[in-house]
Amino acid sequence: MSAAENESKVIDINRIMQMIPHRYPFLMVDKVVDLVPGESAVGIKNVTAGEPHFQGHFPSRPIMPGVLIIEAMAQTSAVLVVETLGPDAEGKLVYFMTVEDARFRKPVVPGDTLYIHVTKERSRGAVWKFRSQAKVDGVLVAEATYAAMIMDS
Repeated sequence: MSAAENESKVIDINRIMQMIPHRYPFLMVDKVVDLVPGESAVGIKNVTAGEPHFQGHFPSRPIMPGVLIIEAMAQTSAVLVVETLGPDAEGKLVYFMTVEDARFRKPVVPGDTLYIHVTKERSRGAVWKFRSQAKVDGVLVAEATYAAMIMDS
């Protein structure tokens, strides 16, 4: 692998929206950094008080729902898949197949910056398996292993 191929990539929000079909209020990744096609990526989610789920989860103590942290992991993985497969994969849907060993260690609250570390474990055809950890200030807040399938939209 050449030095240029070994360098990680940064993908901004505009490019993310070209790559995956999610939109506000369900777009859970603001930027992807340290993306190495076919291997790994780090997604960044800036958690803000204005997000609609905080109105009900919970009004007196807003906490980001664990399922949305898992969704942020999946969206980061989808960006990795599209970047790995190239332009023909843009806009395709990536569907969860399994979620295993999900653990939630600490609450994620408005003002936090969530770093979603995704590593591809394997891929076979349209099915990809990932391992992911979510961190705030370097502290593990959630982790999961999951599989997804990329399909035409």
